[in-house]
Amino acid sequence: MNEREKMVNGDIYMPFCEELQQDRFRAKELCMKYNSLLPQQVEEKWELLNDLLGNAGNDSVIEPNFFCDYGYNIEFDGFVYINHNSVFLDCAKIKVGANTFIGPNCGFYTAIHPINAKDRVAGVEWAEPITIGKEVWIGGNVTVLPGVTIGDRAVIGAGSVVTKDIPSDVVAVGNPCKVIKHIEQK
Repeated sequence: MNEREKMVNGDIYMPFCEELQQDRFRAKELCMKYNSLLPQQVEEKWELLNDLLGNAGNDSVIEPNFFCDYGYNIEFDGFVYINHNSVFLDCAKIKVGANTFIGPNCGFYTAIHPINAKDRVAGVEWAEPITIGKEVWIGGNVTVLPGVTIGDRAVIGAGSVVTKDIPSDVVAVGNPCKVIKHIEQK
């Protein structure tokens, strides 16, 4: 099994191997091109998103600046709107449901580094996926950590750090992010 396969499978892998380094170079180059386009260059943006992401969804909008590690591990299930300055560190899958809106300056981080300094310095890591349901609203400056699932129609308050799963139909806020209110769907 190569390092990319290990990474995608959630196994321990070596992120600085040649193959993954080349994958990151490709993604960063595509992000730079995307971020440099003029607002009205909609077709060019869409072409780059389709080259970069595993699935760009339907007419999704990502406002610049957008950054990711690989791109191929990011999947949108329909229309997704992502505001300015978002970072998707997609060592594992990051799946975003249809009709989800993500505020500015949000970070989605799938990589996990060892807490043992010797292992960390050795350069190994692993990753856990992030899953965001449909019709979710994520406020500005939210951080979502590895292995988290956010349920359908959840609202995550600005500035939250999501360390654990959040159920559907709730408002959750804080650091760490906690449910403060249930939303009744009519």
